[in-house]
Order: sequence, then C-alpha cells, then structure tokens
Amino acid sequence: MAAPPRCELCGARAAPRRCPRCRLASYCDVSHQKTDWDSIHSHICHLLIPVLGPQPCFHSEKDRKHGKEQLLRKQESLVAVALSTAQGFVWAGKPLEAIPAALQALRFGSRLFGPASVQLVPIYLLLAEASTGAGRPRQAAKYLSQAQWIVLQTPECSAALQSQLHHGLGLFSIAEGNLEQALYHLANDVYLATAEFGLNSVEVSGGYFYMANIFFYQNKMDAANSLYTEVSSLWHAWLLGSLHRHQRALQARAEASPFSEEEEGIEDGMRPFLSARSRSPARGRDADAVRGAAAPGAGAPAAPWGNSPAAACPGHDPLPGPGFSQGPGVGDESLRPDQAAAPARLSRNHWSPAGAD
Repeated sequence: MAAPPRCELCGARAAPRRCPRCRLASYCDVSHQKTDWDSIHSHICHLLIPVLGPQPCFHSEKDRKHGKEQLLRKQESLVAVALSTAQGFVWAGKPLEAIPAALQALRFGSRLFGPASVQLVPIYLLLAEASTGAGRPRQAAKYLSQAQWIVLQTPECSAALQSQLHHGLGLFSIAEGNLEQALYHLANDVYLATAEFGLNSVEVSGGYFYMANIFFYQNKMDAANSLYTEVSSLWHAWLLGSLHRHQRALQARAEASPFSEEEEGIEDGMRPFLSARSRSPARGRDADAVRGAAAPGAGAPAAPWGNSPAAACPGHDPLPGPGFSQGPGVGDESLRPDQAAAPARLSRNHWSPAGAD
C-alpha cells in the first residue's frame, strides 16, 4: 500500500489538498499551498508531470536507455530551476520565500544524486542561510551539520566546496554572536578560495568583507579598512578585466565581419541616396526621363513624357524620354500646340506621343 502524501512545505502526513493542475503536489492547508505556489511551484508545476507522472513503456533496450537519459535531464533541470529561484530570493532579502524553493531542490537532488552526495552541499548551505535570515537558528544548524558531515565523508571534496562550507559556518557564527569562531571559519574560507581560484579572485572577497565587518564592529579600524580596501581592489580589477574582455570580443566580431571598414563607410554614405530613390514616385524609370519630366514650367501636363521639354523650358536642350528619337519636331519651338499638349500613350514596344503615328 502506497504511503499517504505529505505536505510539500512542512512534511505533515495529513495532506488532503492537491494542486489542481499537476495533481502531484500535496498540502496540509491552503496557506502552505499558497506559500509554495508563490515560492517555487508556479515555476515547476508544468515540469513535474514528465518527472513524477506515469512513464512511457519502452520495447527495446535502446529506447529504455534513451528514456532514462531524458528523465535524468528533466530532473537536473528541476533542481537547477529550484536552486536558482531560491538563490534569487536570498539575494533579494526574502529568506522565507527561499525556503520552499530550496526544499524542492533538496528533494529532487536527493532523488537524483543520492542522500549523501556532495552535490547536495550547496543546497544545504543555501537552506542554512535562508533559515538564519528567517530567524530559525536551530533549523540552520541542522542543515549546516548535514553539509559538514557530507564534506567530511568525502575525501576528494574540492577546495571550492570546502570554502563554501566554511563561509556558511562563518555567517552562522556571526548570527549567533560568536565572532571569534566566525573569524576562524572566514579565514579558512579565504585560504581555501585562494588555493582554488587564486589570490586575486573575487571568490576571495566574500571572506575578506565579512572579516572586515567583524573588525569594524570590534573597533579595529586599521584591520577593517585594510580588508575593505582589498575587497575594493579585487572587484575593481575584476570589473576592469570584464570590460577589456568585452571590448576584445566586440573588436573580434568587427574583424570577422564580411564588410571592411571602407565598404561599410561606402554603404553608409549610399544609404540616404538609396532611401530617397526608394521613396521617389519615378523609381525605376530612366534618369534622363525623370530630369526631363521634372523641368519647371507653367501649365505642364500631368503625363511626364507627353509634352515638349523645349516648350516647357525654353533655352534648354530637349531631353527625350524612353523610346523617343531625336526626330523632326522634337525640340522644335514650332511644334503645334495640340502636339505639345498631347498626352503620351503606351504602344506595344515603346512610349510615343499621341498623334505621332
């Protein structure tokens, strides 16, 4: 017989309420359901069905292996979404909202990696930080003890993860008021971060900053100012390096462009002309015909090629339109008025003035 569902938030056995969408998350009351929805469930409700719902039946070993790989990727994405959401709440100063999201990350992470995996240590540390901020020191101590036990049971644990553990223990000691213990853990945090990332890395700055806060509280201003200066120098160097990397990336992208700077300049210079041509009503016609049609004159007819340019603008040479020949009468001021005002018509092969047949 299957075990009764537990509340997603508090773990109570009596959880009669269910999410009406996925039907996979259970809650003991409405308040816990709303809290979990506002924290994480609204982000992962649609992701739970492929992971916790009925799985398809595969008929070959290849299909079963592929289906298992897909399920693992979906579980990893669930853990990543829950963990990043919880971290965002902590950074925003909302530790109570971070706890349900971190609990979901712990739940799926334990199922995916195992209950004693080192990959759960960042989740335990985040839960401890959120619990400390929410005023739950006993719960925070429990999460820190679990993370510390996993690190001690894993000899190959990286220096970066040990640095995170000491950082969390240092923050908890500060919240407890044990400043000497906090300095011990923060000094270990700085040492391990330096061994993993280097002396001038920003990962070292966190330990320096909280140590400076402790010295400032203890009125040891020389030590505090020295550490604050070190933190500022580390971040200044990091930001300056990021800016230079960004500039180099932009330069490399410009050099990889199919257009040279000269070609790009020509293109920029031609753009207004091309834009004007695209807006011209005479677009696509012969340039000479356009010039002839644009000649100023009183009483000029609407058709551009139906009048004599010489009559419209005395003293200028005629500009024939498309299909015209410099035959008799064209440009002749003795051209009859009825011919000068005759509209143009389109023949099969060319334009010709009316009455020229």
